[in-house]
Amino acid sequence: MKAVTRLREQRRPGVLVTVLSVRGHAPREAGAKMVVAEDQVWATVGGGNLESVAIDRSRELLATGGTEPEVLEFALSDKAPYQHGVQCCGGEVKLLLEPLPVVPSVAIFGVGHVGLELARILARHDVELHLVDSRPEQLSPERLSVLDDAVAGVHVHHVPVLPELVISELPPGTHALVMTHDHAEDAALCDATLRDGRMATIGLIGSSAKWARFRRKLADDGHPDEAIARITTPIGVPELSGKEPATIAVSVAAWLLQLFSAERNTAPAHREAKA
Repeated sequence: MKAVTRLREQRRPGVLVTVLSVRGHAPREAGAKMVVAEDQVWATVGGGNLESVAIDRSRELLATGGTEPEVLEFALSDKAPYQHGVQCCGGEVKLLLEPLPVVPSVAIFGVGHVGLELARILARHDVELHLVDSRPEQLSPERLSVLDDAVAGVHVHHVPVLPELVISELPPGTHALVMTHDHAEDAALCDATLRDGRMATIGLIGSSAKWARFRRKLADDGHPDEAIARITTPIGVPELSGKEPATIAVSVAAWLLQLFSAERNTAPAHREAKA
């Protein structure tokens, strides 16, 4: 469903509600789906009591951070007690409630040798991956064909002028990695990510001399020390050294996985519940 994709891309939690099975008469057939967010509902599983209960329970899961799927059973009889009015179709319905996890979001600014190697690694993980570059040849379909089998959701942003404008389009909590071909572009991106304030982390590739210049410029531009300290450089796992693009990419990917592993959710076995 488009709603699931939209929530995922926006890093908003939700619950997917599916009519798991039907016996007798019911408002919707097995397989009908609905998506519930904190403030929105898309589609329907039949209305009435069963849908209202499903929405209420979905929002309880969202409020408590529940991650386990649940099955709700309904007897659609005028003799059964209801929370939201009588529903007397005469059938029995099971609804499956599946929490939709908020997956990590990563933006790679600069898809050069290191950026592409890093994208290849991250594309094998369940993340939303944003690739940003001012050079069209770096984002050509031929060059990015290595990501054709990606597990990740891959979003390509070609921004010939002012790539920092992409930052406002990224979902809150994105991990931003600044590794372009141009130091001036890197500096502008560091400034913009700090001003935006919504990124989970900001990583910068480069030497200590480069960072010393950037620190002075960011301070001159009005950023306080505590804000500047949000930028991590160098990025990667300290124990893994090397200058080859693939080695740097592995190191940065390992560092990232440590940062957002807690954001991932597992999918335990269902548990039954009576409505």
